[in-house]
Amino acid sequence: MDGMQRMGTTMTNQPKVGEFFQLRPDIRRGGKGHGVIFENEKALLTPPRLILKPDDGGFPPLQEMPRLIYSPMKGALPQDLEGGFSGYWLVSERLRRVMESVDADAFVFADTDYRLADGSKGPVVFLCDVVRTLDALDEGASELDIKISDDYEAGKYYSLAGGSRLAFRHDVLGEAHVFRLPFHGGVFCDRVFKEAVEAAGIGTSGQSDGLWFHDVVSR
Repeated sequence: MDGMQRMGTTMTNQPKVGEFFQLRPDIRRGGKGHGVIFENEKALLTPPRLILKPDDGGFPPLQEMPRLIYSPMKGALPQDLEGGFSGYWLVSERLRRVMESVDADAFVFADTDYRLADGSKGPVVFLCDVVRTLDALDEGASELDIKISDDYEAGKYYSLAGGSRLAFRHDVLGEAHVFRLPFHGGVFCDRVFKEAVEAAGIGTSGQSDGLWFHDVVSR
């Protein structure tokens, strides 16, 4: 019975190209990257932590609003999605609108005081974290390196190095479109979210606008 049940789940969840993606900031543009400085990061940290983001995600109580300053000497203006902000993403207002319209429960945001090089107020941007974690990987239908060791905090780690093909359990995902996995640090999304981003004009006209959607079935 158990073997037949698992076999049925595996057949249902076979990997399909164009169905799910790993979402991450696009670092392929080259150059210095963005030139935004998290000016008051240290003032917001709770010692001995080295980054603002707690181990379990989300935002800790903030003593003051995160203060960001753009420095042309450091790099380019930020795109719709940038990484490297004390564990968080930096997202544009139009990307936040997409995130909330498609899957509001997957994300949390923090307002920022973003200033341009001359001290004037910059476009509205937010720090963002993906806070939904689902044990949704169908290991039997996927092709990947599953590392089992006490060296990992959860005792197990999904390694995607060297190529992989991932399948997800639709019965676990339900209506979720964006999620993390308990045994991998990345963010994953489905085609619905990707298409909503593109419909908002983000990642079109031959530009990624900072979002890299990597098909989880592509090697």
